[in-house]
This record gives sequence, structure tokens and C-alpha cells, in this order.
Amino acid sequence: MRGYEDPARWDAAAAHYGTTAHPFTARYAAAALARVAPGPGQRVLDVAAGTGALALTAARTGAEVLAIDFSPGMVARIAAAGLPNVAARVMDGQALTLPDGAFDAVFSIFGVILFPDWRKGLAEMARVTRPGGHGAVATWQRGGAATFLLLREVRRRLFPQIELAALPDAVTVLSDPAVFAGELVAAGYRDPCINVVTHDYALDVAALADPEALFGLSQDWAGLDEAQKAQCIAEMRRMAEGRPVLPVPSTALIGVARR
Repeated sequence: MRGYEDPARWDAAAAHYGTTAHPFTARYAAAALARVAPGPGQRVLDVAAGTGALALTAARTGAEVLAIDFSPGMVARIAAAGLPNVAARVMDGQALTLPDGAFDAVFSIFGVILFPDWRKGLAEMARVTRPGGHGAVATWQRGGAATFLLLREVRRRLFPQIELAALPDAVTVLSDPAVFAGELVAAGYRDPCINVVTHDYALDVAALADPEALFGLSQDWAGLDEAQKAQCIAEMRRMAEGRPVLPVPSTALIGVARR
């Protein structure tokens, strides 16, 4: 089982995920919300919600939000926010225990793309979207983003002889906007629009002192020995050139479609 398919790995990551990833992914969540614009009282579902970058932002619009994730640790983080219009439940996004057409808008921000059966995940999103409602999915372009992208670039430079881990299938397939649009239609949506959004991931160089917190979910990290890991961290520090923050430009595709 790959690390990102193991709920226990995400449970372990939940404690620091809110600091290392949530503020970054929240920027893409805001971009997706701006394209759908749910309003007060509308029903919103956040699939594979993580620590709630989309769910908690959507709640500020007045929407009634359900956030689901297969990781109890992530769900607990969302529940701990204590927002009255956000419910959080442990649930498999590939088999939603929710009725057809129950939501005005269904989102997955870098979540469904990690599912073993991501097409089933997309179809489940469409199934629970009401006719005329919206679905929105964010995926990374080929190569990934943030710490994953940085680590892959550094590994290529230092260890070109070592094969990189395969990216999640959906990341590879959906990197092509035309294919992405077609997959949304195949899932049950219509009129897809694919938007390209780029933000810098601001890597706190001081955080490199705890590399497991930054890279622990990456198969590219797990495939290195301790000496190789130390070389990667040293190279990242060199790339920062004494700056406290190392920017990592990261491009996402955000697909929005109607049911």
C-alpha cells in the first residue's frame, strides 16, 4: 500500500498537516470556491477534506458543510474547529454513504486524485450533486507540488540513477486539461471548465530540521537511505541561499462542472 492510501499515515500526519499543508492548499480551495460561489444555506460536500482547507473556508460563506475523509485524525481536526455549520465524518470517498443529489456543490481539493479508484470517486461526487449543482476538483499538474515537487527535483539532480516513485495515476492522467474535462463528463458532469492556478509553496527552511514532517508521506523520501536523505536536505538549504523561505512554484488544475 502506498503511503497516501493508508489512513494511519494520514492520521500520523494530521498533527502537523495543518501547519505544513493546510495554509497552502487553502489558496487553491479559495480559487475553487470563487468559481462556484456557494451561498448561505447551500449544501456543500468536501470529499477527502484533510484538515478542512475547503470545508472551513466554505463555512464562512454561510453554507452548510459536510466534510468527509477516510482518516479519523483529519476528521478530528476539522471537528475541533467547532464551527456550527460544519459536520465532519469518517467516510470512504469511493463509496459515499450519502443519498443521490443531496448537495448543491461537491468539492475535492487534491483528495480524489489520490484514491486507488479515482474514477469511482469522481462518479460518487457526481452522484451526490443535485441536478444543476456544481462539482469542483483540484489536481496537480505532472510532477506534483510543494514539498513533493521540490523533493523530486532535488532527487533528479543528486541521484539521476535512482528511479522516482510513480505519481498517483490521476495526477498523471488529469494533467492534460482536455483529458481532465473528459473525465468529468464521463463521471456524470457537464460543461466542464478547467482553470490553471499557480502559487508558491513557501517552505520554511527552519522546518528542514524535521524532514519527516515535510516529506514523510512521499514514496520518493521513503526510497532513500539516511545518507541520501541528508544530502537532499543539504541541497535544499543550499538552494535557499541563506533565505528563511524557499519558494516552490506549484501549478494546479481546477476543474469545475455542472451536474
